[in-house]
Amino acid sequence: MASDVDFGIVLGLAWQSFTDALRADLSARGFDDLGSAYGYVFRALAAEALHQNELARRLGMTAQGASKIVGEMVARGYVERAPDPDDGRAHRLRLGERGRAALAAARRFHAGYERRLRAELGERRVDELRRALEVMAGEAGSGAVLRAF
Repeated sequence: MASDVDFGIVLGLAWQSFTDALRADLSARGFDDLGSAYGYVFRALAAEALHQNELARRLGMTAQGASKIVGEMVARGYVERAPDPDDGRAHRLRLGERGRAALAAARRFHAGYERRLRAELGERRVDELRRALEVMAGEAGSGAVLRAF
């Protein structure tokens, strides 16, 4: 079934629809100050505390870019800097209470969104869609980021 609308346009519109719904849901739960990259930081820090340079490397961004985002997230209570137990001069970043709460709310939204898709499209179609998107993400060079979550 072909369409006159370019594939990239449909993909972009689907992404925008999803992120608009996610942002509205999170905003209604009191998380109305989230930056566009915060979700990636939340997931990177969910499993372990990281040095800022390690966070930047995992997210495929510059140290300066990570510093800017982390500074905002610390100021908003999403991330905390904690002393590194192995190096008194260094700090590790970890999720603060507000960051853990935002991540939990986002994960609930993601799970609910996928459940609704499965109910509407069926298990097999959603599994195929997920596999196709994972292949696309890997081809875009973000496979390492995808594996980090």
